[in-house]
Amino acid sequence: MYQKTVLPNGVRIITEEIEHIRSVAVGLWVGAGSRDEKEGYEGISHFIEHMFFKGTKNRTAREIAESLEAVGGQLNAFTTKEYTCYYAKVLDEDIDLAMDVLNDMFFESLFDEKEIEKEKRVVIEEIKMYEDSPDEIIHDLFSDYVWNDHPLGRPILGTEESIKGLTREKILTYMDQHYAPDNLVIAVAGKIKHEDVLNKLAPVYGQFKRGGRRVLEGTPVGRKVQKMIPRDTEQMHLIVGVPGLGQEDKDLYPMHIINNILGGGLSSRLFQEIREQRGMAYTVFSYHSTYVDTGLFAIYAGTTPTNSQEVVECILAEILDIKRNGITAAELERTKSQIKGGLYLGLESANSRMSRLGKTELTYNRVISPEEVVEKLEQVTIEDVQRVVNQLFTRDRISLLMLGPAGNEVDVEATLAKIGWTD
Repeated sequence: MYQKTVLPNGVRIITEEIEHIRSVAVGLWVGAGSRDEKEGYEGISHFIEHMFFKGTKNRTAREIAESLEAVGGQLNAFTTKEYTCYYAKVLDEDIDLAMDVLNDMFFESLFDEKEIEKEKRVVIEEIKMYEDSPDEIIHDLFSDYVWNDHPLGRPILGTEESIKGLTREKILTYMDQHYAPDNLVIAVAGKIKHEDVLNKLAPVYGQFKRGGRRVLEGTPVGRKVQKMIPRDTEQMHLIVGVPGLGQEDKDLYPMHIINNILGGGLSSRLFQEIREQRGMAYTVFSYHSTYVDTGLFAIYAGTTPTNSQEVVECILAEILDIKRNGITAAELERTKSQIKGGLYLGLESANSRMSRLGKTELTYNRVISPEEVVEKLEQVTIEDVQRVVNQLFTRDRISLLMLGPAGNEVDVEATLAKIGWTD
């Protein structure tokens, strides 16, 4: 299935051979995200991701951009709250080129002062674009308010002020601390052999030394929030949510079931009730963000401001219905099949398999196979779902954040009382 080698300095190299395809995906997974940023460094993880594409000792920014496109490949990166990934996807015959480009970016990026100043302007424009998208920024605002200034709640992009304060010295200091062997997983999936990959990468990554394993700030304590952010928008954007579960929590799989039943797709309760039956929203969905030691469960909807009360009431009523009446056996089996199908369908490319290798190894210190996920999912019972719903969704944990035209505020406590939520 997959093979793993840990180099003497701690770098982990994991591969999965897929003989029947012609592509290969390579990813460098670094355990450094916005959660790791102390005061004065906000947004630096994402900024470093940008700077890796701005020139090395061996390639200009344009040559980096053209390198893999010239052979039909892809080169990209992304930053999350807990990790950063740099990845390439190419034909198997071009794997040496992909590895060489990624190696060059990882070890030889220049971080030129002029490029840093230029990229600051680019990232500030990205922040402004994001702030102009209320349906996107409300999720960052929600986590920030619930986690009350803990680093996990801060925006990945940083702020305009924090980006202006970044320097080359800060970048190099941050990389020395976090871009360390113990914090790096190299994942490769596709038409490859483990020994071939190891022979190419071990000489490059086996010698470098920086920092050490990350030390995270304490677990954030979620607080209850009711807040209205006035903004001149056509829709009211709102989130109802509660603090969730960390990645090692035994109840994570019942949580996935609850998420899918409430707002995980077109057949979910909230989509059917709010959009299909009442026609009050185009977009309504739920999600559960899982981190090392905590999580966040949220339900989002965008609606006409005058419908805000009814939408919030509907969301809370659906949760209360599950608390009081549970879910049906048919719902449970249908949801298990939905999650299982989505899991396997999402693994039909080298890139998705590489991502599973890298993400699970980096976050769990081991690869979690799809079969293990399905096995744990199948073990979830109706009683498990009921227990987790009752544990998470209590009156003193429910938050409501609204962003939109003033004068349409919803009182969450009054709404809970109206629908008879007494616990």
